[in-house]
Amino acid sequence: MSDAKVYPHSQNAEYFFKEGCFIVESLNDERHPELSIARARVASGVTTQPHALRDTTERYLIQSGEGLVFLGNDADGQHVMAGDVVVIPAGVRQSICNTGAEDLIFHAICTPRFLPENYLALS
Repeated sequence: MSDAKVYPHSQNAEYFFKEGCFIVESLNDERHPELSIARARVASGVTTQPHALRDTTERYLIQSGEGLVFLGNDADGQHVMAGDVVVIPAGVRQSICNTGAEDLIFHAICTPRFLPENYLALS
């Protein structure tokens, strides 16, 4: 039996995540432990809570909007906009701020796949 499958996008599946953004899980399936993909949406003026992912590398592929991403101890942040890719190694402190007037939308690609128990809230 083939593992070939289409995972349809469902806007209705969007939920608010505790770090301060809205998430739609595009692919987070135990049959594909090597990878997960989620679409994140950060409202204008919002900065997500600092956090890190244990044993998981995360990549942001910025789709639309603009903002500042804060990695490690970088207090100034780095500007990001559509087309940019941010690579966040496992265990690195991260947060993102939407500095634009429109929603900041990006895909969060995790390897291996995102597991809630690997999420570390940081202050």
